[in-house]
Amino acid sequence: MDEMTTSSSALDDDGARDAADGTPEPADGNRESTHPAAAAPAGRDRTMRGAALLATLIALPITLLVAVLAFSKLSPDAPAAAPTPSATTARVQSTTPVEMAAPALAARPATVCRALLSQLPASIRDLAQRPVTAGPEQNAAYGDPALTVACGGTEPTIPATDEVWKINGVCWHPAEQGDTAVLTTVDRETPITLRVPRSYEQPLQWAAPISSAIVASVPSGGAIPSGCGRG
Repeated sequence: MDEMTTSSSALDDDGARDAADGTPEPADGNRESTHPAAAAPAGRDRTMRGAALLATLIALPITLLVAVLAFSKLSPDAPAAAPTPSATTARVQSTTPVEMAAPALAARPATVCRALLSQLPASIRDLAQRPVTAGPEQNAAYGDPALTVACGGTEPTIPATDEVWKINGVCWHPAEQGDTAVLTTVDRETPITLRVPRSYEQPLQWAAPISSAIVASVPSGGAIPSGCGRG
């Protein structure tokens, strides 16, 4: 009887049994932990791990940037890139005098030719004017290989079936001599001959600035072909 009394006194009013440390223990024996870490929710642990990962991702690019900057300061300077030649830069050419013939001219042609030479441009496109070996009052040269302008000489005979081209008010007869295109005026009282090396494409276009100088200084005349008309 006393033994039954002792056993029943070990239980509290709720049926819980006291633990050895004085903490009430549930009757089913499943005791909950009171440690703070055990009481923390699982979501908090995931938040802490996410924050740590984010901090690592932010710190890594900064570290790499600092390393690159430090390496660039230690590396020798790279050589500067060579400047790209401008499309308008004059091509490299010889400045030696160009060999040209200078036949004797009568007074009138000589006067006309001097007037023409005074009107010629200092350069044609990217070809600078060069000195000539003879007759600077009637001859001019540009570029290397040389494009030449010769004033005076014999009036050319143009077959009626040959083509002529009117460029900037001046009629030119084209012909080929080896590697050179030869253009001769056919509507001026004093003929002018333009020689364009084959390396310069579209020779008729090179005649445009020469034509402008001819219109300003050389009067019209001669046996003008029917396909040209007076300029």
